[in-house]
Amino acid sequence: MKALILSGGKGTRLRPLTYTGAKQLVPVCNKPILWYGIEAIVAAGITDIGIVVSPETGEEVKGKTGDGERFGARITYLVQDQPAGLAHAVKIAQPFLGDVPFVMYLGDNLIQDSLHRFCHTFKSRQLEALTLLKSVPNPKAFGVAEVDASGKILRLVEKPELPPSDLALVGVYFFSPIIHEVIADLKPSERGELEITDAIQTLIDLQKAVEAQQLEGWWLDTGKKDDLLEANRIILDAYTNCSVSGDVDTQSRVIGRVDVGVGTRIINCTIRGPVIIGDNCHLENCFIGPYSSIADNVTLVDMDLEHSVILQGARLENIHHRIVDSLIGQKASLKPASYRPKAVRLMIGDDCQIELV
Repeated sequence: MKALILSGGKGTRLRPLTYTGAKQLVPVCNKPILWYGIEAIVAAGITDIGIVVSPETGEEVKGKTGDGERFGARITYLVQDQPAGLAHAVKIAQPFLGDVPFVMYLGDNLIQDSLHRFCHTFKSRQLEALTLLKSVPNPKAFGVAEVDASGKILRLVEKPELPPSDLALVGVYFFSPIIHEVIADLKPSERGELEITDAIQTLIDLQKAVEAQQLEGWWLDTGKKDDLLEANRIILDAYTNCSVSGDVDTQSRVIGRVDVGVGTRIINCTIRGPVIIGDNCHLENCFIGPYSSIADNVTLVDMDLEHSVILQGARLENIHHRIVDSLIGQKASLKPASYRPKAVRLMIGDDCQIELV
């Protein structure tokens, strides 16, 4: 099998961060979202991976992710000139995919389940398509599947007013090469895109072997700030260990599961985990509360932080009120206010300089 990861799109829901970078490279627990998908695919034994990128951010994705050696994979980059739909991404990837089955993985999704059992089901049952589903409280916001008791998909509906079920389509699909024949004859939807749901529905209408399996663990779509913070919280909770490689002075208190990187200095701080702090950071006179991720080369002085993600090279000094539920971009700078609100919630893009007045 091969794998196709989609890492294009404009990332409008994560602006202003995505004005300057790819949404799939925004870190969760100090690791780009895209890398979680690559690691999950490699763990399932699939090492020939194509990544679909946009012309605007493709070089950044390629520069950050590389040729796949660090993951034990071989990565090929495929440029999608315009965001013309998921099925269009498969269409432009056909020369790479050839005549072998493949898994398609949306690069801004995170799932807890291993892909092993889904690969096994897809292969052992000789399916033409296997879709992954997750029960959600708001199915109107997703593509929704209606399935019978055996797991066979009866129909798919995109963002229905009256959902036939609460089973949303997760951004992971398994396909046989027949999908290329279907996509070749596919017509654009009302929004002008080639929809993968229309391609799957065509397979269903042709009575091909199309089934679904439900995820047992969590599924996280990181397309918006609050979703990304929730993903950061869940992954910190699940995977953070206590590991201090930096320098923590005797006036500081490190409580719970806190990961401190090499070259980081912590002076007169209280840090309450789960928290991850990258390499070569400087933290002084700070309280760092749970569910915070601080990337490399960040400076934090005289401030309180909780449930937030701080990207590489940011500098926050003398902020005399609590920063919560915030996403701070690379090399952003935040200066103090002349008054003291109880807390502020921020989403700041890369290289911004902001003064609270």
